[in-house]
Amino acid sequence: MTFSEFNLHDDLLAGVDAMNYLKATPIQEMAIPKILDGRDLIASAQTGTGKTAAYLIPLLDKISHADHDHTSTLILVPTRELAKQIDEQVEGFGYFVQANSIAIYGGGKGDDWDKQRKALETGADIIIATPGRLIAHMQLGYVKFDKIDYLVLDEADKMLDMGFSDDILNIVDKIPAKRQTLLFSATMPNKIREFAKRILTEPEEIRLAVSKPAAGIDQQFYLAYDNQKLPLLAHLIKNSEKPVQSMVLFTSKKSEVNGIVRALSKLGYEARGISSDLEQDDREVVLRDFKNKAFPILVATDVLSRGIDIDNLTHVVNYDTPRDAEDYVHRIGRTARAATTGTAITFISDQEQNRIVNIEKLIEREIDKRSITEELGMGKSPVFDPKRFGRRKDGGRGDNRGGRDGRRPNDQRSSGTGTGEARPDRSGKGRRDRRDKPVPQPTGEGVAVTADSVEPALPLANANGQPSDKPKRRKKRRRGPRGEKRENGQEQRQSPAPAAE
Repeated sequence: MTFSEFNLHDDLLAGVDAMNYLKATPIQEMAIPKILDGRDLIASAQTGTGKTAAYLIPLLDKISHADHDHTSTLILVPTRELAKQIDEQVEGFGYFVQANSIAIYGGGKGDDWDKQRKALETGADIIIATPGRLIAHMQLGYVKFDKIDYLVLDEADKMLDMGFSDDILNIVDKIPAKRQTLLFSATMPNKIREFAKRILTEPEEIRLAVSKPAAGIDQQFYLAYDNQKLPLLAHLIKNSEKPVQSMVLFTSKKSEVNGIVRALSKLGYEARGISSDLEQDDREVVLRDFKNKAFPILVATDVLSRGIDIDNLTHVVNYDTPRDAEDYVHRIGRTARAATTGTAITFISDQEQNRIVNIEKLIEREIDKRSITEELGMGKSPVFDPKRFGRRKDGGRGDNRGGRDGRRPNDQRSSGTGTGEARPDRSGKGRRDRRDKPVPQPTGEGVAVTADSVEPALPLANANGQPSDKPKRRKKRRRGPRGEKRENGQEQRQSPAPAAE
C-alpha cells in the first residue's frame, strides 16, 4: 500500500517522498487509518517495523489541516537517543508542512536547560520528551499543556521498566482529558494493558506477531560464569568465521561498560562504550563514529537497546541474557538484514537460564547450548538446567548451586530471598539489602582472569604474625553491673583511675 492511498495532505506527501518512504509497512498500513479517524490506539510491533512513522505521519496530517497556534502533540519516550531520532523524523516528514518540534531530554550541558526552557516558553507543534526532564520543567510553571490534542507514548514497555509510570501519570493529569492517546510498545505484557486502561479511552488494538529471527543469523549460545565471559568473548572474536566489522555488545549493567571496553582494548580490539553516564554530546559522537565505521565494537547498556538506530551489524553480543524474549529478537534482528548473514552470540549464566526457555519458546526453536570454557582452560561452565536455576512456581528461586561437585562455587551461601527484596527479620522490620557489594564469581581451576578482575582479600594473620585461614570471630560480651567480673575469661571492667594530685 502506498502512502498516497491514505488521502494525506499534499505537503505531507512531499515530505514522505523526500524521506524515501515508498510503501507502508504492516504497522503503518493498519495504524494510520485508525489514527486519522481520531480513535485511541494501543499498538504492539517489534523494533524496526516503522512504528514511529506509523503515528508521526497521521499526526502531521492533522497538524497540516489545522491552524494550530499552540502545542498540539506531546510524545513521551524512554531515552534521549529516541527523542532526538523522532525530532529528526519530524523535521524530515514535516519540512513542507512547516511543522516544528522540540526534543526535551536530560544529560546535556548546562546551557541545554536554558535552550529547552526558552523553546517550551515559545512553543512548538510537537514536543518529544523523556518524562523525568519534562516533569522538571513543568514544576517551574512555564510549561502550558492546557491545549494538548494528541498524546503519544512510544516504547511504553521500556518506560515502565525504567520506572517512569508515576511521572507519566503526573504528566497525564496536567493535560486535557479530552484528547487522542496513542500507545506504542515493542512488547505487550499485562502491566502495559493495565496501564493503558488508565489513560486510554476505548482504544483500538493492533498487535503484530514478533517476527522470527532471519534465517541468515547464526545464533550461538554459550554457558559461562561472569568472570569467564571476557576471555570467552576474546576467543570467539579471534576465531570467528566472519570478521568483526561492526559489533554491538549489550550488557545489563552500566558499571560494566568501561571495564569491557578496557579489556577489549587490551586484547587489541578497538571499542567504545555508551551508557547513561556519558554526556549527551559525547554519546552522539560515539554513535556517529560507530555508524561511520570509525571503530568496530560498541558496548551499550540495555536501556539504550531501543534507542540506538543501528542496523546491518555483522555481530550482536548479548553479554547478559535479555530479560524479555522479545528483546532478544529485536537485538539480533539488527544483523543479517536484506538477505545477508550475521552472528548473534548470547552468554548464559546460571541465574539466566529460565530466560533462555522463554526465548526458545518465542522463536519456536531450540538452540544448542555450548560449553567450551573447560577445554579453553577457563574452568567448568554452568550446567544448563533451567528447572534447577529458574524461578519456582511459588515465586522463590531455584537451587543456586553451580560448582563442580554440586556445591555453590567458593562455597558461598546466600542468605537473601533471591528476589532482590529486603528480607524481613523476626521483628517484622526489613533488613537492608546489600546490593552495592559485588558478589565474587567462581573462578574454577585454570580460569583466565583479566586485569579488571577483583583482587582477592588478603588472608588474616594469627598471633604470631603468620597468615591464618580461620576467619576472625567477634566474641559477645556479657553485660553486667559496672565493675563486676565477666565470665568465660573476659576482661574485668575497670573503674577510671583517679587523677594524679
